[in-house]
Amino acid sequence: MSLAEEQIDPALIKSEFYKNTEKFHIIACWVGITLNLVWFASDYFVLPDHWKQFVEWRFAVSISSMIILLFRHKLRLNIYQCIFWLVLGISIQNAYMWSVMDLAHMQKHAFAYMVLFIGVGMLVLWDFIYSVILVVLTIIANIVFYKLYSPLSVDEFTINGALLTFTVAIFSMFLIRGRQRLTIKEITSRLALARSKEILEHEHNIVIEQSREIKDSINYAKRIQTAFIPSEKVFASHFPESFVYFRPKDIVSGDFYWITKKDGHIFYVTADCTGHGVPGGFMTMLGLSFLDEIVEIKGEMHTDVIVNKLRERIISTLKQSGDAGESKDGMDIAICSLNTETLMLTYTGANNPIYICRNGELIEIKPDKQPCGFYFELKPFSRTDYQLQKGDVIYSFTDGYADQFGGQQGKKFRYKSLKKILTDSWDKPMAEQKKILASTMEDWMGGKHQQLDDILVIAVKI
Repeated sequence: MSLAEEQIDPALIKSEFYKNTEKFHIIACWVGITLNLVWFASDYFVLPDHWKQFVEWRFAVSISSMIILLFRHKLRLNIYQCIFWLVLGISIQNAYMWSVMDLAHMQKHAFAYMVLFIGVGMLVLWDFIYSVILVVLTIIANIVFYKLYSPLSVDEFTINGALLTFTVAIFSMFLIRGRQRLTIKEITSRLALARSKEILEHEHNIVIEQSREIKDSINYAKRIQTAFIPSEKVFASHFPESFVYFRPKDIVSGDFYWITKKDGHIFYVTADCTGHGVPGGFMTMLGLSFLDEIVEIKGEMHTDVIVNKLRERIISTLKQSGDAGESKDGMDIAICSLNTETLMLTYTGANNPIYICRNGELIEIKPDKQPCGFYFELKPFSRTDYQLQKGDVIYSFTDGYADQFGGQQGKKFRYKSLKKILTDSWDKPMAEQKKILASTMEDWMGGKHQQLDDILVIAVKI
């Protein structure tokens, strides 16, 4: 028995059993009452000497059964007790009829007696106790009437009808029992299935509600994150010729960018935190807060020192010590500082390079090969100074664009392809360059490949 079946209330099973079989038993009752009355015609022709007694018996059994059937609700009887009364009455009636028959008529009437029990076994479903009582009272009735009226010897009475009828009655008992158990099992399985469906629907509704609450919470987190990450409009106020192509994988992003101006220098950051979605979103909030603290509050101006201090704050806050199983969260980052007077660019990178396009030539400035977070061999971050010229375009990015799978063969886009896009479009207006990057990625994914990571590409034209 399954767990769902074990949880079904037996009272509910019994109620369903009555509901499913009551109508059929009512019909069977009326048919039995009618046939019992109709058969008096055969009594008149077969045993005319006993015709009146047989009619009295038939009418007594049928009328009493009819009254019980019609008034069963007032009498507080169920349909199975009604049909039991009818079958028992017919059985006792037949026992009397047997007792006054000679051997030849008894042999013929034995088949009618057996039909009674065969019919009961095929048509009636009731508790096993009713079958036991029926057989016992039938035996008692046959013994009593045999003693009172039968002219036959015990051997004649037993061999020519009683033993065979008793055998059929026993088989009928077990037939009813088996059919009842199958019916109850079918009802139990149906109720269990319905119950399982209710449970699944309930759990589904819970999951939907929880999903809605989680999504609402994440959407709220997105609003908070959006408030911390500068808008593209704010970015453009510092660099009028620029674009930010920002495409988070999930509602909240593990990539972020940051920009500020201090003492004639514009600092901007392109960063990719460990993970994406909610975990990455938490890391972005830490990164944004730490950058505000290091640059805005403490006034640090050197990019290498900024990244070193940022790493220290991450390791300290996340309590990273290199132990097995602990968090290895951190970020890959590119931080640029542009002197607005001299156009000197200072860059420090943790795994994230930058590209500078000058007259169609792409120059790559490589980062330190370590993350801004705990690493097995911590080294101070370095910085690179590069003299820019007017017309130069600086591209900073995370790995989401180059690592996206797509195309007909489902391969990575790769940095080589990204470089080609940038060198082919570097001299186009910023808005058009952004549109080219976005449409190229849409075509690459082709509606067949899911976005695997956050995507962030920033371009600044001097």
